[in-house]
Amino acid sequence: MPDSTGMGAEMSKCCGSGSCQATAAAVSACPVSGHKGAAVERQTVKALLTETALTRIGRTAHRFCPEPACDVVYFDAEGVCYTTCDVRVPVWHKEPFGNRIVCYCFGESEGQIRAEIATDGQSLAIERVRWHISAGRCACEVRNPRGACCLGDGRGEARRGGVEV
Repeated sequence: MPDSTGMGAEMSKCCGSGSCQATAAAVSACPVSGHKGAAVERQTVKALLTETALTRIGRTAHRFCPEPACDVVYFDAEGVCYTTCDVRVPVWHKEPFGNRIVCYCFGESEGQIRAEIATDGQSLAIERVRWHISAGRCACEVRNPRGACCLGDGRGEARRGGVEV
């Protein structure tokens, strides 16, 4: 049930608060997990935040927290944090293994890759994604929450499925 903010009572501690008490010394590290965050373009953050979370965005640089156990997806130098409930898409790094999205541009998922391997003995997911990239269709810098190409995630998933790519 939504609370007075309209966000819902089942949100995490950080969700909707807008601040995780980051210090200037910890700008490159997630204020919750302490893991080093990768720089991510503001355009990516803006594109993936919910309408409510977008109202809190400032002009400072943002970073992506890759730690799976941490609910924070993005944070900035002012201590503003955006968690999984502030983002429009499931975040690969934050989701449990199974059917995570591997390619945000073309919809490849762990489940599809494993099913393809089980059926055909291999997955052509990487080749399909490469074909789209060569045709100029990829938009990883905006669609992928990391703001970077997802081919590495796809290759890793194919290897876990027993296929070397």
